[in-house]
Amino acid sequence: MCGIVGILGRGPVAGQLVESLKRLEYRGYDSAGVATVEGDHLERRRAEGKLKNLEARLHGDLLSGHTGIGHTRWATHGKPTERNAHPHMTDNVAVVHNGIIENFRELRAELEQNGANFASETDTEVVAHLVESYLKNGYSPQDAVKTLLPRLRGAFALAFLFKGHNDLMIGARRGSPLAIGYGDGEMYLGSDAIALAPFRYNHVS
Repeated sequence: MCGIVGILGRGPVAGQLVESLKRLEYRGYDSAGVATVEGDHLERRRAEGKLKNLEARLHGDLLSGHTGIGHTRWATHGKPTERNAHPHMTDNVAVVHNGIIENFRELRAELEQNGANFASETDTEVVAHLVESYLKNGYSPQDAVKTLLPRLRGAFALAFLFKGHNDLMIGARRGSPLAIGYGDGEMYLGSDAIALAPFRYNHVS
């Protein structure tokens, strides 16, 4: 099982994301990564192996964004390498994913035929490219995700960030769990409530 955490915060969130991911280590993982909205662009840091490797990467290459997503990956599609680690990104969207996209091969073939270039072997990257295609056709982030979901087969939990949207994080699920926490001027999501335990929040759904 992969681990997901997201924070829409009031200060830099990269360190908090890693601390939350540590609470999900019991799920098992072989790589990890985080992405944040940095002003008018998206940034990510990824590493193979344990979270200490990601921490070292972040220590040498800081992220300052107030909205971010993080992920611990247990390889299913693609080897446990940095390029297969989440988050996966295009120009305008970053995504983390728990679960399996059963029809990813046909979606990937369609996207490649339309000019998409894939950087990983994962099923998750098709999600990023599909949302990117809708954004480039004028969809809002919310409508892009709504249009995406009926096209996916399988059980999944997803969390998205969008370039230029410093106050937006979108989560979606089908079958796989995804907890949401409402804090004081902040919001959180995670694969389960354990991921959200360090935060002060009023409610988890």
